[in-house]
Amino acid sequence: MVKTEREYRQDIVDIGRQVSQRGWVAACGGSISIRLDGERILVTPAGVSLGMMHADDLVVVDRQGGKVSGRGEPAEVALHLAVYRLRGGSRAAIHAWPPVAAGYAAAGKPLADALPADVTAGLGCVAAAGADPARGSALVELLLPLLPAHEALLVAGQGAVCCGEDVCQAWFRLETIEHFARVRLVEDLLGGPRVPERAEADTLLDSRLWSAAVSRPAVATRLAAGTEAGGEERFTVTRSELIAMVDEALRARSAAG
Repeated sequence: MVKTEREYRQDIVDIGRQVSQRGWVAACGGSISIRLDGERILVTPAGVSLGMMHADDLVVVDRQGGKVSGRGEPAEVALHLAVYRLRGGSRAAIHAWPPVAAGYAAAGKPLADALPADVTAGLGCVAAAGADPARGSALVELLLPLLPAHEALLVAGQGAVCCGEDVCQAWFRLETIEHFARVRLVEDLLGGPRVPERAEADTLLDSRLWSAAVSRPAVATRLAAGTEAGGEERFTVTRSELIAMVDEALRARSAAG
């Protein structure tokens, strides 16, 4: 069911309060957006706490970032424009700093080495990018190579960016990252996580594809690279090849049934 703009505004306000109450932003940091249609994006205002926003505080911008309506200025508009430009199926995005996940990113320790089954099946890989202080890289610049293939990303010193088909899905992905990071922290304290075997990784990938999640070669590539002893075996496929593989599997399953 298509929501009204007023309902979308309230969705952002509600999620903003969740993010703030959990301590995943400080002061006026972070931002949330929803793509209203092909031309308009609803985004949180700069200089306003995500936990203290009202529906009327939100700003509407066009696809070039120009303000269409709103009292204030949009927060991190370049980031949200990049998400919608590079991920055409996404309709919402969140930028925040879940502390444990952000801590792993800042320490240069990836979270994707030993994803549990529920995370792999529902989220795929969590990409991580390291900031380059010498270059003073902006968040958008760091994410551009990763956005086309990932719905959840961590950047050293820049927190996490998650997108989805709606703002709730983006929020659930952010929540999943932080939950997994907390579990991973305990695993590390107890001696380190167990890396899944190749066959187990393949099963998890299959479950993700069968669940009609977004298919992308980066997921397969990342799991394949880290699940063989020594990481020698790697493979890549194009998006069209992966889609063809899924279609073939569906036809075979239908014929067998």
